[in-house]
Amino acid sequence: MSSENGQSGGGAEGAPPEQLALIRESVRKADVPRAKPRTWRGAALAKERPVARVLVDKGVLHLDRYFDYAVPEELDADAQPGVRVRVRFGAGRHRVREGRREGGGLIDGFLVERVAESEYSGPLAALAQVVSPEQVLSEELLGLARAVADRYAGGLADVLQLAVPPRSARAEQKPSPEPLAPPGPPEAGSWERYERGAGFLEALAAGGAPRAVWNALPGPEWSEELARAVVATLASGRGALVVLPDGRAVARVDAALTSLMGEGRHAVLTADAGPEKRYREWLAVRRGSVRAVVGTRAAMFAPVRDLGLVALWDDGDDSHSEQHAPQPHAREVLLLRAAQDKCGFLLGSWSCTVEAAQLVETGWARPLVAGRERVRGAAPLVRTVGDGDLARDEAARAARLPTLAWQAVREGLRHGPVLVQVPRRGYVPRMACANCRAPARCRHCSGPLEAQGSGADLRCGWCGRDEGAWHCPDCGGFRLRAQVVGARRTAEELGRAFPAVPVRTSGREHVLDTVPGTPSLVVSTPGAEPVAEGGYAAALLLDGWAMLGRPDLRAGEDALRRWIGAASLVRPQGAGGTVVVVAEPTLRPVQALVRWDPVGHAVRELAERAELGFPPVSRMASVAGPGEAVAEFLRTAELPPEAELLGPVPVPVTPVGRPRRVGAPPPGEQWDRMLIRVPPGRGAALASALKVAQAARMARGGGSGGGAGGAGGAGEAVVRVRIDPPDIG
Repeated sequence: MSSENGQSGGGAEGAPPEQLALIRESVRKADVPRAKPRTWRGAALAKERPVARVLVDKGVLHLDRYFDYAVPEELDADAQPGVRVRVRFGAGRHRVREGRREGGGLIDGFLVERVAESEYSGPLAALAQVVSPEQVLSEELLGLARAVADRYAGGLADVLQLAVPPRSARAEQKPSPEPLAPPGPPEAGSWERYERGAGFLEALAAGGAPRAVWNALPGPEWSEELARAVVATLASGRGALVVLPDGRAVARVDAALTSLMGEGRHAVLTADAGPEKRYREWLAVRRGSVRAVVGTRAAMFAPVRDLGLVALWDDGDDSHSEQHAPQPHAREVLLLRAAQDKCGFLLGSWSCTVEAAQLVETGWARPLVAGRERVRGAAPLVRTVGDGDLARDEAARAARLPTLAWQAVREGLRHGPVLVQVPRRGYVPRMACANCRAPARCRHCSGPLEAQGSGADLRCGWCGRDEGAWHCPDCGGFRLRAQVVGARRTAEELGRAFPAVPVRTSGREHVLDTVPGTPSLVVSTPGAEPVAEGGYAAALLLDGWAMLGRPDLRAGEDALRRWIGAASLVRPQGAGGTVVVVAEPTLRPVQALVRWDPVGHAVRELAERAELGFPPVSRMASVAGPGEAVAEFLRTAELPPEAELLGPVPVPVTPVGRPRRVGAPPPGEQWDRMLIRVPPGRGAALASALKVAQAARMARGGGSGGGAGGAGGAGEAVVRVRIDPPDIG
């Protein structure tokens, strides 16, 4: 590079000024003008399909469409559909020089397709650069991303940020290994324990697309059973994708697959892997070197070729819900993939969510369960301690633990480790009848009733109506209760009661994967329970009201899921395994745990939600922001005529200096939230209406967030839209 003041660099260093002048003059007189990088002014265009349609990575809804760019001849070979490109965006209509639009800032994007002519009549800007000739965006992945964006009222660019990992040049330069021949069909193994288990594997190995909701038996065999389903799919010459809630579950399925097939036949995709390693594994899948993928929710968009099976484990786990816009849930993404690719589907868990029960109820999937005799043989003995037992128990009043729990711990420690599950801090119970424990709900919309300060007045958490004369519709009682239990103190009491026994803790700060099979106390929060060698001898599930009393529609379902998840790590009843749950025995989730019947609980929950119009039978969306902004947004939105508005209700204020949760208002700001409910079959219309309204607001300079795009104009109030909010009360 040379400059006018005589300084020189590069290969021309030390050259006389006369020689530099001759070089510049020869360039000016060349027949083909030298193309300027980024603008390609005067450069010849590609002879065939000279127009590229590009999705720009702006992340705002009103720009959620393709833009046409001219393809310079020098970029013709590399500018293929699916590659990453850089373009000039934001150039003025009148900034045209030598037939090219110029100006604007450089921005990343994906080249979607090449066409012969543009629908835009004016001059086009040229592609600035093809970042890499690697075609990372396939037609199938683009279609899936568009379907997810439409379902969640989001932008396509936001979904592709989740679907395509950041580029690593070193990973692209390394070739992927050659694909291995398909393995042989696996033996049924422990799938024989299920009534249709062997037939499910045979259907996958034969190239079929069975769809099943799998209620797994307690114990550690689930990871090997998932691995056998993957091997059966690979045996048919197709690919498989397994999404799991956390890295510990991924490690177990990874080890099971390696044990069955050996190294090199599957890839592991997790968000905590380094950028280069994750991209290298992702490229191996995209190039067809590997046909099987195991990972966390970061893998739900993995570009597996010839997809034959998508599987999800424990769909009720919160980690399956993406926190970045448009906040899709892994279960819904895999359902879209199963429909798009016409492949098999497997939804497995020790428990059963209402959404899983709905898949079976509608006939879309078949149940995959074991007979009752096998269930009783694999499950531990479950015993309960209710409020009446605690009131009569002197030990419980003194140390806040019932005698039955002490006995279970003492007996369990003779034979192995004992698990103690304690709820996380921050569980806030809802109001319930003091007599029968039925949740207190609004007479108008069936939303949860919440106490207002220290008074006796109640207010609905959905529609905001005050309720001054509540009575229980089940038993006619007028008294309410809201119980908060100090779980941490209870765990400390246990540790002091057994000073000679080692105490291990597993929680958010430090999660254990496994513990030895020697006697010890393992205190864990829900979801962080380590696996014990040989299984736990006993388990205590403490402070059941702290989970059952949360102000959430899923409180009972989630409590049962967490209890069963912990109890599944305990030895079977025949081997002395015992579980003690401290909760009212008459409550439905507790009874389902005692009978080990999560499917029956989910079916009854589904029937009640259908009667009351709750999700998943209905579809819901939340609109949150400053009150005036929310009201204005809903006035402009053309909602479906069947839409029912619930609210507004105030959103809890984020204290200044405290960490801000995803979707929460900025510290110190007061927000309102509206819920919008539509009947079955109208969810797509609701999402479309909210997306159009949010895009129009952003085009006018308004702010947005959540599931409807990125930041908006400065100085405008933020409005967040989320489809299928997880915390509707």
